[in-house]
Amino acid sequence: MAQVLNNLFGGGKVEEKPIAGDSDFADFAGVPDAAPEAFTAAAGAGGAAAPAVTARPYTKWYRLDERYTLNDFKIEGIIFGLMAVVFVVHFIGTRLNRSKARSWAKAHAQLLAGEFALVGFGRVPAAVAAQEDEAAALETLAAATTSANPSTLIKENSLFEFASYASGRQNVAFIDTKLKLIKRFNPFMVIAEYILSFFFESMPAPSDTLEATLYPFDGKEALTVPGLPAGAANKSTYDGFVWAIVNKDRMKGVRDDRFDVSITFTKDHAKLPPWLTVMSESAEITEALLTPELIKAAEAAGESLDYLIISDQPIDKPTTLDETAPRKRVFLKYRLPSNNNYESLLPIFSYFVRSADVLVQAAHLRAEVLRKIKNSREEIAKQIKKADAEEKAEERALEREKLRKQKRDAELNALDAKAQKKYLEREREKELRKAAKKSTMRG
Repeated sequence: MAQVLNNLFGGGKVEEKPIAGDSDFADFAGVPDAAPEAFTAAAGAGGAAAPAVTARPYTKWYRLDERYTLNDFKIEGIIFGLMAVVFVVHFIGTRLNRSKARSWAKAHAQLLAGEFALVGFGRVPAAVAAQEDEAAALETLAAATTSANPSTLIKENSLFEFASYASGRQNVAFIDTKLKLIKRFNPFMVIAEYILSFFFESMPAPSDTLEATLYPFDGKEALTVPGLPAGAANKSTYDGFVWAIVNKDRMKGVRDDRFDVSITFTKDHAKLPPWLTVMSESAEITEALLTPELIKAAEAAGESLDYLIISDQPIDKPTTLDETAPRKRVFLKYRLPSNNNYESLLPIFSYFVRSADVLVQAAHLRAEVLRKIKNSREEIAKQIKKADAEEKAEERALEREKLRKQKRDAELNALDAKAQKKYLEREREKELRKAAKKSTMRG
């Protein structure tokens, strides 16, 4: 009994065990490390236990190669694959366009260099600038430009637009040339343009085209070439008119897009190939300009030729009399060959460059023809004046209506409620009488 009481009230001694290490973590001293345990599936229908499957071992958080596999990045792989395809197509399309522009420049460099003193966007050779003798400078310049550098002949304005420039020739102030190529770097846009061209006739299918514009001096050499002898400028003048040879497949679009061609009449010519037609203001102009050289060049160009237009009228429909002022130019447009072989197109481009010489020699019309052309120009001016007068009359009517309304509102605001009611009733009765009078007159 005494032994039991002694144990209950602390009389007995408790054996203490030593704790290794820090006593603050004594409660965790015996915790075992985490280790994978075998997972045993439930017994099947026959009572036999399924084989044990070992769970995936524990790995550190930074071991990404053990936490993820390639299957986890399928969407990212597709996105990066598409980006790579777009980049490759863009790169290849850009190179193809640049290569096509360089091919055109290489094919036309010698022709342009033989016709113009300054070709492309390169500077005047230093040897020319250093010459004090004008004759020697011209000889040096001619020798320097007989073989123009294709790399400076053309300039890239965008990935699908390239430009060229030439100046320094008798009868010609300068020539602007633009190459508009297919957007090969963006196949989605090309497909969309093809689809739209299929459904809408006003939208042509995408193609590689050249659009060149020649600006003749037309007696204005003194504005850009100082020191000319008296009377020299008059030798480059010719009569103004609109004349063109146009591909029949492009004829409707050209007539719709260009005002100057819309004032001509269309007539086939026996000397031209069947895919071309003449658009002219007078048959006499056609007989003077449709030379054997032009016919031969047009036949060689084939259906790639869209048009050759000689014009003194604006491209866009004029809205003021100032816009009807004659401005003589020559336009050429053709589609570039897919194989970059320009042998068939060089004759028409050569004729285009020399067209100013033909105009100076042959484009001097009889007084009767000039009178007819002048009458058509005056008719255009009358239409513009009439439209301008109608627009001004409409503006004046609107201004009068605005002033009348302001006066009415002022009078109405100056009255009290009873007077305003009477004013509005009189106004309504007046409008009814006017309406009745109009219906009676119509009857």
